[in-house]
Amino acid sequence: MSPRKFFVGGNWKMNGDKKSLGELINTLNSAKVPPDTEVVCGAPSIYLDFARSKLDAKIGVAAQNCYKVAKGAFTGEISPAMIKDCGVEWVILGHSERRHVFGESDELIGQKVAHALESGLGVIACIGEKLDEREAGITEKVVFAQTKVIADNVKDWSKVVIAYEPVWAIGTGKTASPQQAQEVHEKLRHWMATNVSEAVAKSVRIIYGGSVTGASCKELGSQKDVDGFLVGGASLKPEFVDIINARKKKHFNKWLRPNVSRVFALSYPFFCSI
Repeated sequence: MSPRKFFVGGNWKMNGDKKSLGELINTLNSAKVPPDTEVVCGAPSIYLDFARSKLDAKIGVAAQNCYKVAKGAFTGEISPAMIKDCGVEWVILGHSERRHVFGESDELIGQKVAHALESGLGVIACIGEKLDEREAGITEKVVFAQTKVIADNVKDWSKVVIAYEPVWAIGTGKTASPQQAQEVHEKLRHWMATNVSEAVAKSVRIIYGGSVTGASCKELGSQKDVDGFLVGGASLKPEFVDIINARKKKHFNKWLRPNVSRVFALSYPFFCSI
């Protein structure tokens, strides 16, 4: 598997129209993207084709969700096959809003991950604890359980990015401290080494999501086990370019092999946050 590369994710969520998204796309197309940086915008399903047709080839596109089967009587859902038919290569699964607003279970998320990967999509798989779970001291128990369900459904880890997003920091303006983020990311990597393989632990990208801004990104991005971000409201503001460039120099640790840094971004709207 290839070395880890810096990865920044974003998500437009249920926001924007062709006019506002077109303006954003123009901004992204004109932005300087480092050659060792990959940018991907997460559009609402109805705008996937629009986003793919307007964005430069240097910027990829991701769906925000998909279902666990290829087709059928599932009103309102979209399949990985439909996503790929729009020229889109990635999908976000397990986002906290899907878990807590729409009641998606770990089991369903695992099934979605399996089908998306089998269909050839890359998966940004989200995990994270709620505030009461952190305060109860069970952060590790929660995120390890969520990660296990995902891991049980993955055969090719080169197509998977793990996004750690503490629910208490999503859309609240609160951000986990760089030390808090690093602590969880490091423990997740050790869990991967023990329960999947050391090779996967070394190569899988674990990114942080939760009110990431241009002001907080550099210190967060300097942490050894933070391989990028899942960006919310800031992804459709000028500071998003700063976030894309948050880490110019890769920090190494026992789990990391030397590599060029890479940013993966799924864009979120100016007025939304993760």
